[in-house]
Amino acid sequence: MAQIEILGLSAPERRRKRGIIAMSVLAVMGLFVFAILPKKNEITTFGFVMGKEWIFLHEWAVHSKAGSLSFSIISILAVIVAALLFRVRKTIRLASATFSVSLFMSFLCWAASGKFIPFTGLLQGGLMLSVPLIFGAMAGVVSERSGVINIAIEGQLLFGAFASGVLASLTHQKWLGLLIAPVAGMLVSLLLATFAIKFGIDQVILGFVLNVLVIGITGFLYQRLLVPYQSTWNSGSGLSPLPIPILSKIPLIGPILFEQTVIVYLMYVIVTIINIALFKSKWGLRMRAVGEHPTAAESVGINVNKIRFRNVVLGGAIAGLGGAYFTLGAVGIFSRQMTAGAGFIALAALIFGKWSPLGAVAAALIFGFASNVESVLSIIGTPIPSEFMLMVPYVATVIAVSGIVGRVRAPAADGIPYKRGESH
Repeated sequence: MAQIEILGLSAPERRRKRGIIAMSVLAVMGLFVFAILPKKNEITTFGFVMGKEWIFLHEWAVHSKAGSLSFSIISILAVIVAALLFRVRKTIRLASATFSVSLFMSFLCWAASGKFIPFTGLLQGGLMLSVPLIFGAMAGVVSERSGVINIAIEGQLLFGAFASGVLASLTHQKWLGLLIAPVAGMLVSLLLATFAIKFGIDQVILGFVLNVLVIGITGFLYQRLLVPYQSTWNSGSGLSPLPIPILSKIPLIGPILFEQTVIVYLMYVIVTIINIALFKSKWGLRMRAVGEHPTAAESVGINVNKIRFRNVVLGGAIAGLGGAYFTLGAVGIFSRQMTAGAGFIALAALIFGKWSPLGAVAAALIFGFASNVESVLSIIGTPIPSEFMLMVPYVATVIAVSGIVGRVRAPAADGIPYKRGESH
């Protein structure tokens, strides 16, 4: 009964109530700002065809006010359903998803009034911008579920991007660049694991130091080798998309999910393996044990620091592979600090996703999609100042790590060095 208040609501139910109140405010604001107040009522056109996929719907044209009003009403109805059935977790999730999509579509109808929105391209670009974030978040899941804070994701991504771009340029073999990227990430994570686990150095400070170290090394080599000898050291090209037969032809989702480079397909595999293994395998059970209760894990014969060391190195390999997406997944060449804080956004996605693989993926997709929406709306023109749009992904990051979206709990032993025989 300790969790029950006078109002008869448990702690999770109180959090859901607060979320419903927040959605209510946003839904009403969306109704007025996007549908009622605007005077313009031009046609907003959404395009759903990118290439050679099967055509289900080519374009959809809607009056901006009518579209915004319709989607705003749907978002309000979703809030009402959530309020009436707030004790049912699945209903809350479905209502929240419906609310989010409806409010976003209402915003798009207003922001792109009189313009054309390549909707399929918008979603595809959002996924592409999310790819390194997802790799970084998966590296964080593997490391922090084991009890080691991984602030060095930024450095792992950057070193993976540098190594893959340089080796691909020197050998003219993109696959060699792809193979070296995980090794580069592992080198950074080896330093993290050695100093954090063996010597007990503060993991947050150590992570920042490693990031600065990698930025310094790659910046120095970029200035001394890649710039003056660009034709030799920095002249690679990106990997070509590999459309999957039949699946790439599916309307809307085909070009988004199944007409990508091999790095994206590897991401699908890695996320699936981590999500299954974390909760369904002995490896995952041991990982969670050393991250939550290392003393109890040691009492049943688990070598805590050995598990942590291996998983930190594995996380570095995953992040390094994600770094290759900046070079081989795009233009093929390396530029100074090209990750641009992606590692920290990946860390925010990890926190936002409550240290679960699928939650982190969902959060990374939100951040990547927000970045792409900003780019597309800036190109087509929108009543929102471009400076404000540039802030959106980073504001979302601040909200995620601040805990405003709800209380999150890291693994109990995350960031706490473990020495054999000591109790925590």
